[in-house]
Amino acid sequence: MSTNHNLKFKCERYRDIDGVLLLDKPKSITSNAALQNIKRLFRARKAGHSGSLDPIASGLLPICFGEATKFSRFLLEADKRYQATAILGIRTDSGDEEGRVLSNRSISSISLSLIEEILQQFRGDIFQVPSMYSAIKHQGQPLYKFARLGINIERPKRPISVSLLKILNYRDNILSLEVHVSKGTYIRTLIDDIGEALGCGAHVVELRRFGVGSYQSSEMYSMDVLENALQEGGIESLDSYLLPVDGAVIKLPSVILSEVTAYYLMQGQPVLIPYAPMAGLVRLMLNDNQFLGIGEILEDGRVAPRRLIRCALKKGDSL
Repeated sequence: MSTNHNLKFKCERYRDIDGVLLLDKPKSITSNAALQNIKRLFRARKAGHSGSLDPIASGLLPICFGEATKFSRFLLEADKRYQATAILGIRTDSGDEEGRVLSNRSISSISLSLIEEILQQFRGDIFQVPSMYSAIKHQGQPLYKFARLGINIERPKRPISVSLLKILNYRDNILSLEVHVSKGTYIRTLIDDIGEALGCGAHVVELRRFGVGSYQSSEMYSMDVLENALQEGGIESLDSYLLPVDGAVIKLPSVILSEVTAYYLMQGQPVLIPYAPMAGLVRLMLNDNQFLGIGEILEDGRVAPRRLIRCALKKGDSL
């Protein structure tokens, strides 16, 4: 087989597809492993995930394909919603069940009313010291690599926001919580801090994410569902599971462009659009039905392009 034939086969194997898949990531695999599985399944040329989940965690993992990857940072910056289950009385070095046990303390004095009282300290705008078992980089290496070597690195406090911290169930030593947090919040650290505030310690045994920004768990699909769809309907049937490219920026205000203003904007030129917002980022829509990308309002009121999707827009074209 010739080299040219090999290259042709390789090119035909992968597809240029655009959109967002909401994957129900299973427990016990990394987010990157889940991404690579999905990328192979869809035969996608370009894909990335938005917001890692630890191997112990399951649930909503947005996978962005093609042009959707241009807007993945908005998902990284979005609020996240979880259901966390913790065991009280046992503290581990990693904050989860895979870590080394640091202490085993009595929970005889722990009551539902005490838990509710302590949780009040963790609602609203607070500060958090990230875990040594996080992927935050230090000198180019993730912290968890230092932690595994027994090296402790000084970590500054980070501001986070906890908009919801609700008790779902408490029985024996098992506490289940619903949590709605800002970007950069480590749930394992939050549970560990709550355990220390209670005086007994705690660690996560189950963590499931069911919301990222405007995306909900009702829209996500498991690997089994996707693999069955591929077997029954072929590769193109998988495309029906994708959400539109602009889902990550759906909360941005939109501005409507005519074909003329869209043409100049797509050439990189700021344009004046009536009734546009006074400042900030905006969704760029052609005739209210085609997403072109995002723009930013300049000081003089014009809209400048900031992130545009592929669009074969030529002067005089009717889209």
